[in-house]
Amino acid sequence: MVASPVSPQTTHRTVLKNGITLIVTENPVADLVAARLFFPQAGGRWESLDQAGLFHLLAAVITKGTDRYSAVEIAEQIESIGASLGASASNDYVALSLKTVTKDFYTIFKLAAEILREPTFPPEEVELERKITLQNIRSQMEQPFNVAYDLLRSQMYPQHPYGQSILGTAATVARFTAADLRQAHQTHFRPDNLVISLSGRLTLEQAEAIVEQTLGDWQNPTTPLPTLEIAPLQPQGGVWTKEKDSQQAIIILGYLTGTVADDDFFVLKLLSTYLGNGLSSRLFVELREKQGLAYDVSAFFPTRLSQSQFITYIGTAPQNTAIALNGLHQEIQRLVAAPLTEADLQIAKNKLLGQYALGKQTNAELAQIFGWYESIGLGIDFDQAFQHHIEKITTAETHQAAQRHFQHPYVSVVGSQAALSLIEDLQLS
Repeated sequence: MVASPVSPQTTHRTVLKNGITLIVTENPVADLVAARLFFPQAGGRWESLDQAGLFHLLAAVITKGTDRYSAVEIAEQIESIGASLGASASNDYVALSLKTVTKDFYTIFKLAAEILREPTFPPEEVELERKITLQNIRSQMEQPFNVAYDLLRSQMYPQHPYGQSILGTAATVARFTAADLRQAHQTHFRPDNLVISLSGRLTLEQAEAIVEQTLGDWQNPTTPLPTLEIAPLQPQGGVWTKEKDSQQAIIILGYLTGTVADDDFFVLKLLSTYLGNGLSSRLFVELREKQGLAYDVSAFFPTRLSQSQFITYIGTAPQNTAIALNGLHQEIQRLVAAPLTEADLQIAKNKLLGQYALGKQTNAELAQIFGWYESIGLGIDFDQAFQHHIEKITTAETHQAAQRHFQHPYVSVVGSQAALSLIEDLQLS
């Protein structure tokens, strides 16, 4: 086992004999340790369409029983020392998260290791979490934004795992059994698919010792990890609507983009900040402050292993649906027509890099970001590379990226019949 520091920070990366990747950020400021245990080849990307929601349910139940402990006993162990421990699933991974004071870290990590290696998925806990998930799916469909986003996502990602909510659908979730969860666990939860990221008051040597004691004898199955092939999508664009009685209309305008490895990834991150991040963002100033069109307006560009999406959205009064949609589209097209000014570019860089720095203040945030970068194949040096790439972006690059990506808009509108009637013959200009 060879360890080496990879940056001026006290962050280290090493690989155990059984394939576990261990990242340790030594941060002695507070007497705490946070951990993120990622399984990169798991999550929504690894679900077929009729398995949608499988990993979310697995994450919800995995902490509810092991060979030695019941759900209540696990909860009592965690709460008796004031720690936290939970699991979650996303499109690109499944992760276990924990946080505790330093003196109790071994105790809680040992429990986490047992949960990862020996979950029992008790049928009564599966049924309970299934009911909760079904309630959450119904609750999501009562929120206009969720309805609009679900509509856009399904059209942008047809026959694609990103096309459905990580919760799954009522039909798929209703079918899952404890055996399905055990099968998914057996296939994807293994040492050579595990990235452990720790941050807090512990050294690399202490972290290695704890991980070796708890997970060092965990052996990989003889079968290789499954492989995944997702065919690339070509942007098509289109307009989709759904009637829903509401006090406001929700308009989402988005574009299918590239993966995290795409050359324009950094520029699109910057443009999403420029357009939709904060009270000084372009969309907020133009559509809310100057024109009074928006209850809410923003933009986002998530980091994704497969093709991502550049999203803008606005919530507006039903009578303003057409003008708000046109306004949203025009602000995007301004980026296509001309590059950002040097002043706007510098402001967007300052805002993005400032918020990036603020997102790395706690041990939990540090464990998350380094573990996440390692999990998606970028490595922990990407932390520094991200800042370097953002600083180098030119106005010409913002123009070229906008021209490449903002050509085939996907539009989703949810609102009352009166609101939808206003865009029936609308031509985006």
